[in-house]
Amino acid sequence: MNIEGSTVLLTGASGGIGNALARAFAARGAQLVVTGRRADALAELETSLGARPLVADLSDPEAVEDLVERAGPVDILVANAALPSSGSLLDYTTRQIDRSLDVNLRAPLMLSRLLAPRMVAAGRGHLVMIGSLSGRTSSPSTSLYNAAKFGLRGFTHALRQDLHGTGVGVSLVQPGFVRDAGMFADSGARPPAGMRTVSPGQVVAGTLRAIERDRAEVNVAPLELRLGSAIGGLFPTLAAAVQRRASPASLVQQVAQAQQHQR
Repeated sequence: MNIEGSTVLLTGASGGIGNALARAFAARGAQLVVTGRRADALAELETSLGARPLVADLSDPEAVEDLVERAGPVDILVANAALPSSGSLLDYTTRQIDRSLDVNLRAPLMLSRLLAPRMVAAGRGHLVMIGSLSGRTSSPSTSLYNAAKFGLRGFTHALRQDLHGTGVGVSLVQPGFVRDAGMFADSGARPPAGMRTVSPGQVVAGTLRAIERDRAEVNVAPLELRLGSAIGGLFPTLAAAVQRRASPASLVQQVAQAQQHQR
């Protein structure tokens, strides 16, 4: 799909990766509608890129529907907003679980449901879900995040089949560990020794490639991590044993503690 001249609704635009995505779409000549919870960050994108800012809390189901109404006609959805949701499930309240699933799974699903009919009627459009390699294989202290990302992966591939032949593409972009921006980088933790990371620019490039080439799934990670996640999905017991050796408990705890305030 050609991005130039298309209207793009980008969620999670107030974060580091969202900011990088916004600038890339603007450079491609898109008309940007950006949303997030931080009005100041959205205002900066309005000033620098001419984006239309719409403040919204995607953990509120009514806010999702209201966002679609305010956004108007959209050609491309980039569902980038997410909550970290790390740490033991036993430490979460029911309300925190609901909030995590609402942002990480329900919001992308409902945005797709509400935006797709107009795209189908027009015979063009694209829906992009920014997932994670956590949607391919599980890892310690991420059960809630895994639940959402596994669900998002299944939803995306099934919806792609449902919309086949309508002119509307559906893609999933799954980054590994991202440096310099994003949830893992914001935690201040470092990946295990020898584990390579990717840049926000690589995530952006993968997203643009997914739209322009109508790719079903783009995994943005070093080869060893992509292979490891694929094997882990097939052999979860083996993957768990490898992860216990490769990821020290202190790293897992550091990430969970740093992200606790975002629940």
